[in-house]
Amino acid sequence: MYQNYMNFLRNRLVMLGLMLLATLLLYLLLPSIRQDNMEPSNEARIGPPILNVSIRTGQLPGDPPLFFREALPVDREGQQILPKLQMVLLHGQAFTSKTWEELGTMAVLAANGYQALAMDLPGYGKSPDSEALKTEQNRVDLISRFMESLGVRAAVLLSPSMSGHYSIPFLMKNSAQLRGYIPIAPVGTRSYSAQHYKKIQTPTLIVFGALDTNLGAQSHKNLIQLPNHEVLKLEGARHACYMDKPHEFHRGLIKFLDKLKQDI
Repeated sequence: MYQNYMNFLRNRLVMLGLMLLATLLLYLLLPSIRQDNMEPSNEARIGPPILNVSIRTGQLPGDPPLFFREALPVDREGQQILPKLQMVLLHGQAFTSKTWEELGTMAVLAANGYQALAMDLPGYGKSPDSEALKTEQNRVDLISRFMESLGVRAAVLLSPSMSGHYSIPFLMKNSAQLRGYIPIAPVGTRSYSAQHYKKIQTPTLIVFGALDTNLGAQSHKNLIQLPNHEVLKLEGARHACYMDKPHEFHRGLIKFLDKLKQDI
C-alpha cells in the first residue's frame, strides 16, 4: 500500500509540474499572440486608405517646357472627387518631381482629398534648362505660368532647399495667389528683411530637421518673422528631413492642410 501511495504522489507531482510549465509557456506566448492579432494603431494611418491613386504625367509648352506629375483626389472608395486644395510641389537640388511620387506624398495628398502637382524645375528631371530663368522675376513668372496653365486657383506651395530660389521671391511678390506656404529649409531667406516678412499674411508651415544646423536653422530663424506661421521640427532628421521622417512629415502636412481647408 505504501508503494501505491508513493506512485500516486509521484504522478500528482508530475502532473502539477506539467501544468505549471504549460501556464508559464502560455504567459510568455500571450503578448506575441495578442500583438499579431491586433489591428494597426490609428496613429499609424494618415487619413483614409490609399486606394486607386494613379499618377499621370504631362509637359507644359513654353520656355522652358515643364514636365510635371499629377495625382487627383479620391474618396475612400477610390472615386475621383473635387479637390479641397491644390498642392504645388517643388523639389531640392538632388531630387525631381519623382521624389514625391516615390515617397508616397502625392498618394497621401490625393487620398486625403488634395490635388497634387509636382514639377520638374528647369534643368532637373525631364524639364530642360533655360537661360531665361537667370532673373528673380523670370522665376516668379515661371511659377505663375505653371499654376495658370493647370488651372490652379487655391494653391499651397511646398518648397524644399534649392527651390527657395523660386518660392521665396514668389511669396514676396505674389503671396495673394497662395492659400498656404510650406518651406522646408529653403535657400534665399536671408535676402529679405524683417519688414518684408511681416507684410506676408499667407499661412505658413515651416519644416526643418533637428539635425540640419546649417540651412534648416538659418531658414527657421528668418521665416519665423512671418506673422502667420507654424513650425514642424522633425527630430532626428537631417536636411532632407521629409526623406528621413516621411510618416511624421506626412502627418504634419495633412494636419496643416486640413486646418487651411476649414478656413476657406
